[in-house]
Amino acid sequence: MRKIIHIDMDAFFAAVEQRDNPQLRGRPVVVGGDPGGRGVVATCSYEARRFGIHSAMSAARAYRLCPQAIFVRPRFEAYCEASRQVREIFLDCTDLVEPLSLDEAYLDVTENKLDNPSATRIAQQIRRRIFEETKLTASAGVSYNKFLAKVASDVNKPNGLTLVTPEQAAEFIATLAVRRFHGVGRVTEKRMQRLGILTGGDLLRHSLGTLQRHFGSSGEYFYQIARGIDERPVVSNRIRKSIGKETTLAEDLADRAQMLTILGRQAEQLAALLRQGDGAAYCLTLKVRYADFQTLTRSRTVANAFCEAAQMLAMAEELLAKTAAGQQSVRLLGLTVSQFEQDIPLADPLQLELPFP
Repeated sequence: MRKIIHIDMDAFFAAVEQRDNPQLRGRPVVVGGDPGGRGVVATCSYEARRFGIHSAMSAARAYRLCPQAIFVRPRFEAYCEASRQVREIFLDCTDLVEPLSLDEAYLDVTENKLDNPSATRIAQQIRRRIFEETKLTASAGVSYNKFLAKVASDVNKPNGLTLVTPEQAAEFIATLAVRRFHGVGRVTEKRMQRLGILTGGDLLRHSLGTLQRHFGSSGEYFYQIARGIDERPVVSNRIRKSIGKETTLAEDLADRAQMLTILGRQAEQLAALLRQGDGAAYCLTLKVRYADFQTLTRSRTVANAFCEAAQMLAMAEELLAKTAAGQQSVRLLGLTVSQFEQDIPLADPLQLELPFP
């Protein structure tokens, strides 16, 4: 049986800002665009979240919710450096590290460099070292598979640790709201609710055939995780074919200028990731999902490799003009770079599919 840890940094971007600027500590901090313009919230501190501020909200609305909030522009180089420090701590424990983004990763510590049989103690040591070496806090989930470890890491945020043992798994899953299941978005959640599926316990009562009939190929996945089964290994040291960023908007957006603001933030993040891996790319892909959930992509491949945010934003603007975005409302925007000038290892952060960033 595997021993898996999921580490998730707490309010990562905002925490880095509070660490680097003592005047921001204990205060509501919003990382993102200008509240006086068309800016969008990238992330915010826990102090700001108490006012209802969240990722992908317009900065103007965030200001209305909390006029005393302090708005700061993202500094992706600082976030990448902090992420690198945290990754080094992971690699001191195990080579089986699978980053999901700048601020979270899976670790398989079934066999580890510390010769410690307790995944819980390893998670405690990792969290302690992260704080000692970066002055940032992290939450951890510990279990026997990736699904349970990831869900567990969110239970006691911020700065918490949750263990789900094989003996506890059935009860833990039974009480878990289906919206907490990876792969269950708003549409799938509503479809499940119409079937009377509100929790993992409700999901457990449905047969494989029923779930496949209603949810297609995802039906088997839901059937398995309702029973605590997730055989996915922690995978490291493979070559990335692409790096991407996506923003799922809390509210449908019809303003193209705001769309470009979001794409600009994504371009800045991708540029930072490319620099971190000393790479450049030849292809940029724009992903647009309209309010009716129709999804399309537009791509451009160029002769000279690019790595700068300004180059990506200019290309993204051209690609956006080839869509109906603006004429139709949009609920998701994403940028992906591929066809790398040199191989980008998995150790670089992967695509983020949840609300920006």
